[in-house]
Amino acid sequence: MKAPRRARALAAASIALLFAACADEAHKGDGVPMETTRTKEATLQTAIFAGGCFWCMEPPFDELEGVVETVVGYTGGKAETATYEQVSAGGTRHVEAVRVRYDPRRTTYEQLLDIFWRSIDPTDGSGQFADRGSQYQPGIYYLDEEQRRLAEESKKRLQSSGRFEQSIAVPILPARALYPAEGYHQDYYRKDPARYYRYRSGSGRAGFLDKTWGSD
Repeated sequence: MKAPRRARALAAASIALLFAACADEAHKGDGVPMETTRTKEATLQTAIFAGGCFWCMEPPFDELEGVVETVVGYTGGKAETATYEQVSAGGTRHVEAVRVRYDPRRTTYEQLLDIFWRSIDPTDGSGQFADRGSQYQPGIYYLDEEQRRLAEESKKRLQSSGRFEQSIAVPILPARALYPAEGYHQDYYRKDPARYYRYRSGSGRAGFLDKTWGSD
């Protein structure tokens, strides 16, 4: 009876080792323990901005160190769903916007605000450049009281800087759900760069930003 018992013990030990190896592998992701991945995700924060055509709002944030992800979509409306056709018709009161996920250990909300102001015409509250209508209205959508305070302070600094003769017309509003836009709109500047740059130039955005900010 000793031999069968030993065989069963060896088999049980082998199974235990196999499960342990599988469990260890499951906690790996590109060499990073699962707990570390969860911790990193928990530290990320979100910001939402509207600045006219959302094609033009992704690139400036994607270039900033510390930004992990940008998603373009529709926000600010009361309807529980939104599609490009619905929003472009102007009936849902949604605006085109970008949601930015960032690591606050590597960049700050103040830096995101600075990128935002330098990507739009802040004196135009009814649209942006060639794009007119409610769906292209700019806005800062705050997710908590701290974001609201920082946005208000940033807006006041820009107004008092003297860079613009007209008043800053960008509203600061509580965030609502952002419905991601259709897949072909995401990272459009990478998918069709030639058309994107033609649009950015033809709409008047590129010329305005170059004239207003130059190399500053």
